[in-house]
Amino acid sequence: MSNQRVYLRPDVLAEPLFNQWYAWPYLIAPASAAMYTANVHLKLMRSFVEAPEIHVAALQRPEMLGGPFLGCDPRRAHEVKALADRITQEHGPLLAFAEAIKSLDKLLEQDTQGLSLEPLYAKIPKLLRGYVELVYDANNRPTFRLLEGLLYRSPFHDRSCQSLSLLRVQGDSRPFAFSTPRLADASRLELPLPFETPALDELFAMRRTPAPLAPLAEKLGIPSQQAAHFASLFTPEAPAPRPSWEGPGTRIRYFGHACLLFESRDVSILVDPVISYHADAAVPRYSFEDLPETIDYVLLTHNHQDHVLFETLLPLRHKVRHVVVPRSTGGSLVDPSLRLILRHTGFTHVIELGELESLALPGGTLTSLPFLGEHGDLDIRTKSAYLLELGGKRSFIGADLNNMEPAVYEHVHSLTGDVDRLFLGLECDGAPLSWLYGPLLCKPLGRKMDQSRRLNSSDFPKTRELVERLNPREVYVYAMGQEPWLTHLTALQYTETSKPIVEARRLIDHCRAQGRQALNLFGKHDLLLS
Repeated sequence: MSNQRVYLRPDVLAEPLFNQWYAWPYLIAPASAAMYTANVHLKLMRSFVEAPEIHVAALQRPEMLGGPFLGCDPRRAHEVKALADRITQEHGPLLAFAEAIKSLDKLLEQDTQGLSLEPLYAKIPKLLRGYVELVYDANNRPTFRLLEGLLYRSPFHDRSCQSLSLLRVQGDSRPFAFSTPRLADASRLELPLPFETPALDELFAMRRTPAPLAPLAEKLGIPSQQAAHFASLFTPEAPAPRPSWEGPGTRIRYFGHACLLFESRDVSILVDPVISYHADAAVPRYSFEDLPETIDYVLLTHNHQDHVLFETLLPLRHKVRHVVVPRSTGGSLVDPSLRLILRHTGFTHVIELGELESLALPGGTLTSLPFLGEHGDLDIRTKSAYLLELGGKRSFIGADLNNMEPAVYEHVHSLTGDVDRLFLGLECDGAPLSWLYGPLLCKPLGRKMDQSRRLNSSDFPKTRELVERLNPREVYVYAMGQEPWLTHLTALQYTETSKPIVEARRLIDHCRAQGRQALNLFGKHDLLLS
């Protein structure tokens, strides 16, 4: 390799993988990773190997896009089998952990009559001994708490499962990310490295800061036979300069879905970063090249895969000073600590905020607010709306909250007063509970229960109620997953008659009739706040 200083191409995609499956937060937390490996990945691969034609036929139907079907060529079934066999042979502790969780759940079904749980410790599956605490809830129902800090230092947190796959983007069309493993492909360069590897920061910093390839290739362990492929991901051409925002006031830049960038002269704040790659496409967008050199704060609203996206977060890590997350009680199989997930993927400055706790910012404050709904009525604590005040203007960032109890925001308004602008999603259909949390449950859900407890946000009547409570001057519908570069994450395919689109239209018409500014954000948009 020459000593020429080069830049990482703007169209290079970096997919984080866990045992060749697309990695998201629940594949990083050890307990949930074990449950997903045993209850989803291996079952799907074995199903495909037995009857690939069923998977192929199902994926011909658009409504099955996000379903449990592998999108592999049937001629590669032998490779799918080889991957399943390798995971079974090399990662036995993960599979044994999932079985032990089921055994512990059965143990706690016995009638304890509210008596001391201490005698049950001797009956805990050996694999889990020392990693769980047995507890009662307030109604004397026994359950367990995972000691997450210990699990990250146990054999169940196997960083050798992690890798990064680099390839160049070809437009917006990508297959659904979460139902198919990534098989070997000549277009992909595989980096078998843990996500926390510091050299990855050097790689992604080269989007804007040139450097010679040879030292980086050595740090990343690029073999000589892949040197040419690695070099093809770089270019001597410098990216266009990105001027910093100098004001006056604050600029809010919409990057698609739930991603907002707030910039003042004093601070930059990026919310739920899901960033498109540079592309000459029909839908205008902002990309990585439009981000500031330093991001002071990244705010994460909740731990769903379209809001905590490591495909975006890892390439940004080198320029992020702090990450702010909702406070988790920790120890729950269905609600792992987001702070620990981030700390074990190389983010060193992670701040947890509990409800109504505030963080002082340059020129303003950030306050965590209650976030109800969108989690199938499970006891999920890792979720927060935010009130962001900059330059005297207040923005309510609501993400996917479901205003199922308006009295909550009546109390919130009594503390905050009116807000200037409201950002809220209206994806009011939502997937059934099992779509996301089914693999973490030890008992199967009945269909009626599954369909009733949906992962949905507010509809028009609920959002109208919220608008009346908070009295914003401006209302923005966002987080709808409409952008074409989001389909591989959300599997959403709206039409003009889809309920979320109809409800969003009703809200915008209602707000405009009241004299409020209202807009359904799509693609890219700038708001200038004086």
